[in-house]
Parts: sequence; structure tokens; C-alpha cells
Amino acid sequence: MKLRVLGCSGGIGGRNQRTTSLLIDHDILIDAGTGVGDLSIAELAVIDHVFLTHTHLDHITSLPLMIDTVADRRSQPLTVYGTDSVLTILRNHIFNWAIWPDFSEVPTPEKPFLRYQSLPLGDSIELAGRTITPLPVDHTVPAVGYRIDSGQASLVFSGDTGQCDAFWRAVNRIDNLRYLIVECAFSNRERELARVSRHLCPDMLASELLKLERECEIYITHLKPGQIELTMEEIARCLSDYSPRMLQNNQVFEL
Repeated sequence: MKLRVLGCSGGIGGRNQRTTSLLIDHDILIDAGTGVGDLSIAELAVIDHVFLTHTHLDHITSLPLMIDTVADRRSQPLTVYGTDSVLTILRNHIFNWAIWPDFSEVPTPEKPFLRYQSLPLGDSIELAGRTITPLPVDHTVPAVGYRIDSGQASLVFSGDTGQCDAFWRAVNRIDNLRYLIVECAFSNRERELARVSRHLCPDMLASELLKLERECEIYITHLKPGQIELTMEEIARCLSDYSPRMLQNNQVFEL
């Protein structure tokens, strides 16, 4: 199994700033931020499954356009997975005819372009040997992280989260953990903003990682443009024992 980073920035601006999306093999997306827009139409058309961490725009912005672009090339609906709360927000506020067509009814309710599938917290789904499990996180809207398990190794993606003991308890139960992708949206000078928006800054992330009981490679995602160098310098100072690295667009993980 291969996972390619399509976007991992906390914002846009320039060639290298693409918001959150991860592509598993050729057919599964974890989130659908602006990085999805770099895929070709042929690549978009073979994506069958989209797992959403939450419904903030930087994580879903390409989803409505992707469906509209490739629907006529597909013979089956695109399946969007999330908790009931995440899917309800998506139905009510995006695919509601006011913002975008309700593709769960188009062209007909019997044969739609889009179908929703609830994936409750802690449940798992297996797709051709790849098991995906939502994990608890704490954000300003209903949200999850994800464990992606090939059977040989697991990668955990935190999505957006603040401090969350339940997340680390779930991570510590993963025997085959190899990679941890964890957010750090703000520098320490914006610690209070991180707290109220339920994100992390380097000092907060350092406290959170004290709860980690597994050895793994750690990658930092969701850095805000304009604060990348400062935040990574702070991370290097307070997290040197963990040797974290900044996640990069087009980085590939093999599991």
C-alpha cells in the first residue's frame, strides 16, 4: 500500500501550499483539500472512496468540484465516509442545492453520483486489504483522525486536533504503528489562538507527545503559511528527542 501526500498545508499561496489531502494507492482519499486539484481528470475518475476527518473548508474544498468533474466518467457512486455528525454537516451545508447540487439525488436517487456511508468512531472498514479506522480527536467541529492499516504496518493521521487524551490512548493500542502524522498549526506566539481553535502549537504538541508510548516516525502537518520556519524551529527545540520532520507535498509512505 502506498500513501501519497497531495496537500498538507494549513493554507494556500504559491505552488507549494496545498491544503490537506492524502491519496491511498489510486482509489482512496483521506480528506479532499486543494491538493486534490493537482490530480489529472483520469486520476480523479478512479477515486472511489473519500474519508473525511471533518468538514472545514481546507479539508473538503475539492470534493464538490471533483464529483462534478468526473461524474460522467464513472459507473458507480463516489462513496463519502464520515461520522454521522460529519455527514449531516456535509448534507446540510454543502450538498444542499444552495451551495452545490445534492449529488446523492443526481441524476436519480436510485443511481446517484454520490453516496454517504456512516463510519462511527472506533469502527473499521476494510477495502481490498486496507483497513481504515476513525480515531477520537478534539476540534471545534465534529472530527476524527484515522488509522490506515495495511496489515503489515499502520499510519495514523491526526487530522485537526487540540489536546486529546483519547487520541493518544487509541494510538498506544496500535501494535504495528510505523508513522504518525500530527498537526501543529500555530507557532508558540499564538498559543492562545491554538487553544481556542483546538489546534496545537509546538509547546502543546511536546506535552501531547509525552503521552505517546509507541516508537514511530513523526511528521508535522497543517503548518500555517508565513509561520512555517518559525514553527519548525520551535519544534526542533522542544521536540528534539522525537526527531520530527515536516510533511511534504508528494511525499510517499509505503506500508
